Amino acid sequence: MHSIEVEGRSSQEAIKIALKKLGVPRSKVEVEILSEEDRGLFGMVGARPARVRVTLKKS
Repeated sequence: MHSIEVEGRSSQEAIKIALKKLGVPRSKVEVEILSEEDRGLFGMVGARPARVRVTLKKS
């Protein structure tokens, strides 16, 4: 199975980035949320992006 890990400002953005990189629709992959975004204090200090692992389903 082919999988990639991607970061984004939100988990939804990270999924969209991964789908674009793989060139497949959402129905062809399994998504695992590795970490949610953390906006930090006032949305700035300590901010961390969301991270997801997207794996192609077996045909």
